[in-house]
Amino acid sequence: MLAFTVIAGILFTWTVLSHRLARWSITAPIAMMVAGIALTAGSDPPLQFDFDTSGFEHAVEVVLALLLFVDATEVPGGVIRREKGVVARLLGGALPLALGIAFLTAYAFFPERPGWILAVLATVVVPLDLAPTAAVVRDKRIPSRLRDVLNAEGGLNDGIISPVFLLCMAAAVESRTKSADYADALLEAVESAAWAVGAGSVIGYLAGWLLRRSWASGWAQHAATRLGVLTVPVAAYTLSSALGGNGFVAAFVAGVCFAPAMRHLPADAVHLTDDLVTLMCLALWFVFGQLVNNQFWDGFHLSVILYALIAVSLVRTVPVVLMLTGTGMRMSDKLFLGWLGPRGVTSIVFGLLAAVRLPAHSADFIVRVMVMTVMLSIVLHGLSTEPLGRAYARRVPSWTNPPAPSGT
Repeated sequence: MLAFTVIAGILFTWTVLSHRLARWSITAPIAMMVAGIALTAGSDPPLQFDFDTSGFEHAVEVVLALLLFVDATEVPGGVIRREKGVVARLLGGALPLALGIAFLTAYAFFPERPGWILAVLATVVVPLDLAPTAAVVRDKRIPSRLRDVLNAEGGLNDGIISPVFLLCMAAAVESRTKSADYADALLEAVESAAWAVGAGSVIGYLAGWLLRRSWASGWAQHAATRLGVLTVPVAAYTLSSALGGNGFVAAFVAGVCFAPAMRHLPADAVHLTDDLVTLMCLALWFVFGQLVNNQFWDGFHLSVILYALIAVSLVRTVPVVLMLTGTGMRMSDKLFLGWLGPRGVTSIVFGLLAAVRLPAHSADFIVRVMVMTVMLSIVLHGLSTEPLGRAYARRVPSWTNPPAPSGT
C-alpha cells in the first residue's frame, strides 16, 4: 500500500506545480517516470514491483483496455469525415509500412533473434502515445488541421496494432515448442480476436443505444451517465475474456461502436473513464521507472541504441512522407506529422505483456529495446515541441488552413 501512497503524493505534488512545470515541458508522465526511477533504484530500493504475477498481467491488460476504449470514443468524427483521405493514408498505408520497416531494421540489427520475436518487437516500438508530448496537440501555434489529424490517428493507431501484436505473440509463443504448429497458433489467435470483436461490438452498440435513448427520454441522471460509460469497457473486457477472446481488443471495438452515441450524451460523459485511465497510466509510468533501472543496470549495447533511435525517427517519418505524397501538403507539414510519433503507454504495456509470456532471454531483449525506445522518444520528441511551435508561429499557412467551401 505504501507504493500507492507515494504515487498519490507525487501526483499531487505535480498537480500543485503543473503550470510552472509545463514551461519546461515536464508533463505528468515524465514526472512519474522520474519519480519511479528515483524510488526503485539501488540494491535495496524503497519500492519494488513484481512483474511476473498473473495479477500484474491482468492489471496491465485492464489499463490498456480502458485506454483503447477512451481513445476510440474520443476520435473526432468530424475530422475523420473531413480528412478521411489523409487519415486513411496514415493508418492504411503508413502504419503497415512502418511495421514492415521496423521488422526489417530489427532483422538487420539483430539477425540472431527469431523472426517472430522481431515481429513482436516491431509491434512494440511503433504505436503512438501523444500523452508525453500533450503540449503539442494543445499548442495553438500549430495549425488546428495538423493537430486534429494527429488526434484522429493517435486514437485509432494502437487499437489497429493490438490484433497484430496478438498474432505475432501467438506465433512467438508457439515457436518455443519443439513441434511448433504456427497454423494452429494463428488460428487460435484469430478465434480469440473474433470473440473480442463480437463481444465488443455487441456491448458497444447495445450500451450506446440504451444510454442514448435513456438520456433523450430523461430517465438517466447527468452524473449517472459517466458511470454508465465506465461500465462499457469493463463489460466488454470481462465478457470477451469469459468467451476466450482478448479483453483489450474487445474494449477498443466497444469504443468504436459506442462512439456515435457520444454525440447524443452530455459532453462530460466520458470524463470519469478518462480520468481513471489517466491515473492508471500515470501509475504505469511510475512502474516504467523501475524498468529503466532494471535495464540500465547492465548498460545497453550500441545496436539497441541505434535501433531505438531509428525506431523513433525514420521508421515512422519515411512512411508518412511517402504516403502523404500527392495530398497537397507542404513537405514541412508531412515531416511534422511523421516526426510527431511519440511512444508511451501502449509500447510499455505491449513490452510488459511480452515479458510475461515469452521466455526470459526473449523477454529481456524486448523490454530492453522498448525501454530505450520510449526513453529516446521522451527526450527527442519532448525537446522538439517548443521549437516546432515557434517554427509554425513564423510560417504562412497553406494546406493547414483549407479554403472555404464554394458558395459560402
